[in-house]
Amino acid sequence: MLLPSQKQAAQAIVNIFETGVPLGDYGQVTLIPGDTGHLTYGRSQTTLGSGNLHLLLQRYCATADARFAARLAPALPRFAARDLSLDHDGKLHNVLRAAAADRVMREVQDSFFDETYWQPAERAAARLGIASPLGVAVVYDSHVHGSWGRLRAATDAEVGNAATAGEQAWIAAYVRRRRNWLANSPRADLRTTVYRMDAFERLIEQGFWGLELPLVVRGREISAATLTGTPPGCYAGPAPGSRPLALQTPLARGLDVRLLQLGLSERGVDIRADGIFGRTSMACVREYRAAHGLPATGAADVALIAELTAGL
Repeated sequence: MLLPSQKQAAQAIVNIFETGVPLGDYGQVTLIPGDTGHLTYGRSQTTLGSGNLHLLLQRYCATADARFAARLAPALPRFAARDLSLDHDGKLHNVLRAAAADRVMREVQDSFFDETYWQPAERAAARLGIASPLGVAVVYDSHVHGSWGRLRAATDAEVGNAATAGEQAWIAAYVRRRRNWLANSPRADLRTTVYRMDAFERLIEQGFWGLELPLVVRGREISAATLTGTPPGCYAGPAPGSRPLALQTPLARGLDVRLLQLGLSERGVDIRADGIFGRTSMACVREYRAAHGLPATGAADVALIAELTAGL
C-alpha cells in the first residue's frame, strides 16, 4: 500500500496523460477518431464502449443530491445499450460538462475510478511483488489505458517475472515493450499515446521510483500546490443572475456562464458549455435574443440569465 501522497502522485501522472492536468478534468468529454471506446468522459476518461460510462452515470444518478440526475437519467438506457449516437449528442455532452461542477459528481467519479482502476491495479502490482510508487503507477496506467494482461505476459516471456528479474528491471522492460506495442499499433489513436511510455522512461532514467514531490511530467507540475484546490472547470460560483454577462477582458468565467451556456444548448443553440464567455457565447446570445424579439446584443442581462437557467 502506498502512502496517500504517493497514491496522489501516481494518479496525477495518469490524470495528466488522460486530461492534461494533475487533478484531472472531471468534465472532459472526448471523442477520438478510431477509438473503439467511442465517447469518453471524466477524470480518468471512462468509455461508452466499455460499458463503464453507463455504470458511472448510473451511480451518479442514484446518489442523493445529484444536481443533474434528472437530466442524465433519461439517457441511461442509451448508455446501457452503448448507443453510438451518444458520440454526437452535443446537448448531452454539455450536461456532462456541467455536471463536473457538482461536488457529488466529483465524489462519485473518485470512488468509481478508485474501485474500477486503482484498486485492481494495486492488487495486480502486489501479486507481482511491485511495491514502488513508480512501478504501481505504470501498472495503474495500463489498467486505465488497456491491455495490461497481454503485455505483462509478453514481458514475463522476455525477461522473466518481476521476482526473478527484479522490480525495476521488469518495469523498465515492460515500459519498453509497451512503447513498442503502441508505436506499431494499427490504430492511429494508440500510436499517438507513446508519450505515456516516454514519460515513464524519463522518470525511470531519473531514478524517481518513490515519486517524491515535486515532479514535472509532460511539462505539468505535480506538487502539494497543484494537488489541492478545485479541479479545472469545476466552478463553485458565481450564482446565475448575480451579474450580467458580456464579452470582457479578462473573459468572464464561472458557474453562471456554464449554466447560461447549458440553458442555450437545451434550447437548441449550438454552443459548448465550457464556462467561458468568449466571442462564441456572445454571438449565441445575440442570435438567441434576436430570435426572441429582444435587442440583438451579445450581452445577457439578469432577466435573460434567469430565464435560461431556470431549473438548473
